[in-house]
Amino acid sequence: MLFDMDGTLIDSERLWLAGERAVMHELGADWTHQDQAYCLGGPIERAVDYMLSKSHTDVSHAEVLERLLTVMGELYASTPLQWQPGARALLLEALDANIPTALVTASWRRIINIVERAIDADLGRTAFAYTVGGDELDQTKPHPLPYLTAAASLDCEPEVCLALEDSPLGAQSAHEAGCKVIAIPHMTEISSQACLVTVESLQGLTLQTLWSMFD
Repeated sequence: MLFDMDGTLIDSERLWLAGERAVMHELGADWTHQDQAYCLGGPIERAVDYMLSKSHTDVSHAEVLERLLTVMGELYASTPLQWQPGARALLLEALDANIPTALVTASWRRIINIVERAIDADLGRTAFAYTVGGDELDQTKPHPLPYLTAAASLDCEPEVCLALEDSPLGAQSAHEAGCKVIAIPHMTEISSQACLVTVESLQGLTLQTLWSMFD
């Protein structure tokens, strides 16, 4: 079972909105919900490029990237973990059933480590057999490589993996890798495609219920 992190497993898009707004304020520009939605699910480098184009600043890409990562790290570390509805129960169900689990995110390793420690502490056990971040592969979402890598690391074929995603770019990544995709859009719509089922929330859903949606 393959979990996206931000917006799917945990309610952290509010943190990204706050962090992006803080950095853009430093750059002398604004940042809206529409701006956040445009960057949703993609690599942080793409978001930085967009921020630079909108702010018309002469600050370097590397400087803005580092500032954004620093601000986000501080926000994650200082904010209590907040699960998306139903996500914690599904993760626990998978762990109790000894189903291999992986975290597949476009966030960078320094962010993942903070979140992973909080998740493991909350659950009282190690949640993921494998995690992959946006700074650890040659290609990140929407490229299929993150999901292909995660499936291989779990010694599973993508076709037998259930992937949970909240963004169009993430859903595209999992779909093109060949996974069964459960989409839980909450900030922007996700277009229908093969191997993809859309639900409003994970609340009250079980693994059996999710798999039965592909029958």
